[in-house]
Amino acid sequence: MWSPTSWQLKTLEQQADYRDESALEQVITELSQLPPLVSPQEVVRLRELNARAAHGEVFLLQGGDCAETFADCKPEAIHRKVELMLQMSLLLTYGLGKPIVRVGRMAGQYAKPRSAHTETVDGVSLPCYRGDLINDATFCQQKRQPDPARLLKGYSLASLTLNYIRTIDHDAFQEFCSPDYWDPVHLFGQHASPFIQEQLLEVRRAFSLIQHLTPKNWLRQLDFYTCHEALHLHYEQALTRKVENKWFNLSTHMPWVGMRTAKPGSGHIEYLRGIENPVAIKVGPRMSCDWLISLCKELNPNNEAGRITLITRLGHEQVGHLLPRFIQAVKKESLKVTWCCDPMHGNTEVTDQGVKTRHFDNIVSELRQSLAIHQSQGTNLGGIHLELTGEAVTECVGGHCAIAEHDLQRAYHSLVDPRLNHNQALELTLHLMESYKKQEVNNQNASNRINWQNHLG
Repeated sequence: MWSPTSWQLKTLEQQADYRDESALEQVITELSQLPPLVSPQEVVRLRELNARAAHGEVFLLQGGDCAETFADCKPEAIHRKVELMLQMSLLLTYGLGKPIVRVGRMAGQYAKPRSAHTETVDGVSLPCYRGDLINDATFCQQKRQPDPARLLKGYSLASLTLNYIRTIDHDAFQEFCSPDYWDPVHLFGQHASPFIQEQLLEVRRAFSLIQHLTPKNWLRQLDFYTCHEALHLHYEQALTRKVENKWFNLSTHMPWVGMRTAKPGSGHIEYLRGIENPVAIKVGPRMSCDWLISLCKELNPNNEAGRITLITRLGHEQVGHLLPRFIQAVKKESLKVTWCCDPMHGNTEVTDQGVKTRHFDNIVSELRQSLAIHQSQGTNLGGIHLELTGEAVTECVGGHCAIAEHDLQRAYHSLVDPRLNHNQALELTLHLMESYKKQEVNNQNASNRINWQNHLG
């Protein structure tokens, strides 16, 4: 029998070691009595959209920080992330010819899994930093101890973030619909590459047409959903509510499970199997087809559309031989899933100086390959999942801004994994648009050949 607490009877990994269990219980009790952060109606709506993404009718754009920090809960930082997501979604609406569903890694992405339980500096070992929801990044004995009071602060800041997003003036984004906004020099500087100039010329023509044919306030809705890794199960449990005899996780619209906790029969899978939310599974190179199928069946025993999203994160060198296997295994079992590509995590590298980074060209390569593979397999790439920021960080190498390894120290602010900056995220969007355009041309050519052959036959 499932309940919001039945996960506690299962094996658990990546959980914080709280010294004061009674203090933790007091916080969980307090959290469980606070208002939910999202509504059941929004959750149901995203699940419906997720089902449509599986059929290629809409496209999911998931993006945001690797790990949100409490210090970044400021209007300017939130506005820049939402602004970037909107810019990308407008480009993709034009380039893909379908509605874009914006899902931010925001308002709850405060906890992170870690490879080791401890971190050692100059011979001193302390608990590793597990995200602001649990402890502090400062290398200090006191601050590295898990503190249950942080759960309340995380809830409060997530609520403030969502409230701010909902109050953003939609009219402020009307400038993005102006052809002049998409001037390559305005966005990328004097030395925008020929590729960027060519793509944005078409975008400017499209927005010019829209400007002449539609009312000025055509962009009236700014629907925005959230997602985060369902890692800290006490927090997720406290915000799980029963509505019309169904259980919803109302801390976010779409929780996901990462590779480190996606174990069949584990506490994390036990928790996720009982909620109504659409649930995502990160699929990495270590996952076997049997493992993946087992997870899908455990989380979606009735094989309902819109329930499961598979976020593949395989790396540009392995996606070519691993992704077809996963697709074929899922098709063999006739499982209803939405495929999404995370081209970031599988392409993480460490420089000679010990700095985590990702090469822009490798990110583009995995995304292009994934799209081509889905086309060849007769499935739809229903979305992308990116770690990005609206800030001018230097964390990923390459792109039009030509960030080199020696530039990383200039503005490397992520506490965990490297993110695309504003220009890199927009440039990646242009590459995805180009890939879809080529796919459409190939599909049209194939259709023409078949029609010609039928005509001759």
